[in-house]
Amino acid sequence: MSLENEFIPAPELLEESRKFLDEHPDLKWIEGFMFDINGVPRGKWLPAEAAEKLLRGSLQMPRSAVSLDIWGRDIEDSPLVFASGDSDGICMPVSPICLAPWHRELTGQLHMQLYEADGSPLYADPRTQLQNVVARLKDLGYTAVCATELEFYLLREEVDHLARPVPVSDNDSELVPSTDVYDLSELDAQRHFFADVRAACEAQGIPADSVLSECAPGQFEINLLHSADPVKVADQTLLFKRLLKGVARSHGLRVSTMAKPFGNQSGNGMHVHLSLIDDSGRNVFDDGTEEGSELLRYAAAGMLATANDAMAFFAPHSNSYRRFQESSHAPLNLCWGYDNRTTTLRVPASDPEARRIEHRIAGADVNPYLVLAAILAGVCHGIENKLEPSAPVEGDAYQVDSEQLTNTWGAALKRFEQSPLWQKYLDPRFVDLFLLLKRQELAEIGARVTDVEYQSYLHRV
Repeated sequence: MSLENEFIPAPELLEESRKFLDEHPDLKWIEGFMFDINGVPRGKWLPAEAAEKLLRGSLQMPRSAVSLDIWGRDIEDSPLVFASGDSDGICMPVSPICLAPWHRELTGQLHMQLYEADGSPLYADPRTQLQNVVARLKDLGYTAVCATELEFYLLREEVDHLARPVPVSDNDSELVPSTDVYDLSELDAQRHFFADVRAACEAQGIPADSVLSECAPGQFEINLLHSADPVKVADQTLLFKRLLKGVARSHGLRVSTMAKPFGNQSGNGMHVHLSLIDDSGRNVFDDGTEEGSELLRYAAAGMLATANDAMAFFAPHSNSYRRFQESSHAPLNLCWGYDNRTTTLRVPASDPEARRIEHRIAGADVNPYLVLAAILAGVCHGIENKLEPSAPVEGDAYQVDSEQLTNTWGAALKRFEQSPLWQKYLDPRFVDLFLLLKRQELAEIGARVTDVEYQSYLHRV
């Protein structure tokens, strides 16, 4: 079945894409891709001459491509593979063609979403799930304004004698280890890399803001500006992760957003800032006080009440759970507070009109579509049920006696499966597919014997 010309993109998307093509007559390639459930880009390179067809939905990919496991394998027993003949879907563009400037040959990229052959949204595409939750919040009369903060390690291309990654500013030889948080010299040492990151962000319309040196050698954080379109925020966060890795490769370096690449160093988080506006554009978390409005409390209570149901989204891999350690700035228990970085939810100090909540659970290894879907589902849950949170925590939240965040992968998947929340806010078919995907990953990881096990037990027990 030919799908060519069955889809016509938004006029502004088509206009911007054609303008880009006119301005880049020497373009060689276009990367057409979407992001799978793990947040991994999946797609194809096509000659630039295919641009017009790509824009009109000519790119077909297996529907199962959005549900490959972390190693790129099909999910066993997936309804999208053999049971349905592994049929194709349509890749539809969701943003205009733009430059991918880290490639040697002039290359454009086209971010896409996978749809059914009849043009309806494919339930397995995680972008579809976020769109549905955003619509549900809209039905309540609110729009979420979101922003993300992404932490990552900048690594050398070579590894050490044990095949472990090495940060660009490794200080293992120093007598007194240094984290150098907020150290400007760390940024200056990588100024050419960050200059190219900034240029690539400008080329792709990604609203990168401040850059800072984080809590470990070679660790940095870049913040993206807020938007009243949560789907766009998730798009930009994933495109930004891809951009970072592409620019790093062009410098002979690597970027990792793995949650805990080094056991004795800080983990990588992805904090989400959230407020709600009504139809008039007013921030409904603001009531003119330092504490914020009743709706702020409802939202906070809903996010706390549903956090453990969503841990499989906030910590989606085996390594994710290594990040949750006491006094690590990663939260351990369900609590909230004002301007308190030890709590799960933090209400930052700000002018009342900028009143917002910072969600601090997710690692940088997540799929932002699913993280934002889970957070907004929690907000809806809190508002719909008018939940009230416990008293805000002052001081060290690690010492507070409250419900703990689920801290093992298996338990998180079990909680996710048993939660009635997802039958309400997500497509049940997606819930089943996600569980199949993650249990396949869990089984593969669980079957591997690690180096430390051999070193500890092989000749001693």
